[in-house]
Amino acid sequence: MILPELVVLERTDDAGLAAQLTHQLRELISGGRIRSGTVLPSSRQFAIELDVSRNTVTHAYEQLAAEGYLRVAARRRPVVTDDIEERFARSKPAPKREASRKPLLSPWALRLRDVDWPQSYQADFRPLRPGLADAREFPHEVWARSLRRSALRRRFNDQTLVNRQSLREALRDYLEVNRGVRAEADQILILPTAQAALTLIAATTIVPDDRVWTEDPGYPGAAAAFLAAGADVHGIRLDRWGMVRAREARAPKLIFTTPSHQHPTGRVMPVARRTELLAAAEPGKTWIVEDDYDGEFHYESRPMPALQGLDREGRVLYVGTFAKAMTADIRIGYLVVPPQLATTMEIAQRHLGLIASVHVQEALADFMSGGHFLAHIRRMRRIYRSRRDHLADALRRQLGEVLAAEVPPGGMQLIARFKDGAADRDVAERLVADGVEVRALSGLALKRPRDSGLLLGFAAWRESEIGAAIKIMANALGGKRPTRG
Repeated sequence: MILPELVVLERTDDAGLAAQLTHQLRELISGGRIRSGTVLPSSRQFAIELDVSRNTVTHAYEQLAAEGYLRVAARRRPVVTDDIEERFARSKPAPKREASRKPLLSPWALRLRDVDWPQSYQADFRPLRPGLADAREFPHEVWARSLRRSALRRRFNDQTLVNRQSLREALRDYLEVNRGVRAEADQILILPTAQAALTLIAATTIVPDDRVWTEDPGYPGAAAAFLAAGADVHGIRLDRWGMVRAREARAPKLIFTTPSHQHPTGRVMPVARRTELLAAAEPGKTWIVEDDYDGEFHYESRPMPALQGLDREGRVLYVGTFAKAMTADIRIGYLVVPPQLATTMEIAQRHLGLIASVHVQEALADFMSGGHFLAHIRRMRRIYRSRRDHLADALRRQLGEVLAAEVPPGGMQLIARFKDGAADRDVAERLVADGVEVRALSGLALKRPRDSGLLLGFAAWRESEIGAAIKIMANALGGKRPTRG
């Protein structure tokens, strides 16, 4: 065996010479090209033969010795470990039949894998993708100054606190004034996303086979979180006011609702219906999860106070996010929990690692205390309202014979129903392929779909982009459309 001829080093490779040499020697030994008991060249001699530094060879030898491939001793040349063939014989891969078996997964992972969330056909960032804020309109320079101030202050702050008190207090004040939420600062948990809040709720309140009510159609991320926890999820139909309580049904362990803007219809739940929902939740037995995902954006009147503010028994867990009000990559959500759950929820939050960046938390508190958050919200309400109206008008003018748009009083998206019952999933996939990202309304149903239509976002898209997307839709839907069988 002439060892240098078995080693080929690429001097332009980003991996580096030492890493290449280590990898190649490892492969030669494990593959049987260099057998046990073989004495390798000294580091000096091998370096000369390879035209590399002695440190390169020494590093490779030491690494392989640490991994058990070589025996090294002072003033002696390295020797390949005696039992190396036997060791690799025991670790040979199983036959292909064995390797093709499905991995052993937990029931939680198996249930999660079977849920189509996020939607498998989800495309890149294209018009008219729903649920997105327009990052181009965000005051990035102001936000950068808040981030800088946060970075400078962090040297003097306690970094062990995962829920920063400054942001908790800023959120408490904002939610009380603007959303009618009643809570103390220590009831607010700061999380990476709203979906993280749902995961935390499922982990702490649900045991397998617990009954859960969700809106149908509704937000699929909620159903995914509860199904993965083993819940028996029931889709509850909607009327013009939102979720319809099944009076004769057994009370569930948990009710998930989006009363400020029902997802995806945008309907607003009136106070009378909210009171009925609270009555259905027996204290200590049923929790209500209120997802106020885009509650900042109301266009026709002042927003209705949160359901949480009507609760006097500590039954409502209130979920919110900054991703809709600011930008999607802010990665800050929050959860307001009843007082009796605060300690347990925070322990579970730490255990599950659902922790948001401390640096960003402090910056966000600074951004809010400076009045920049509210100023941005007020500005975006005007912009989003104009875009909503532009989209609704374009749908009426160019696709009025095909689609009936439902204009919501707030939010960031609207639905347009097919007048002839077209197969909305087929249409949505065709539009995605043409460069317009919409979602099929039937894909948001938990049970058998009752509705056929499209979910269209307007918040993230300028009027020129909305107009171009509607033209593509008009061309695509101008011919024969697939109908339900």
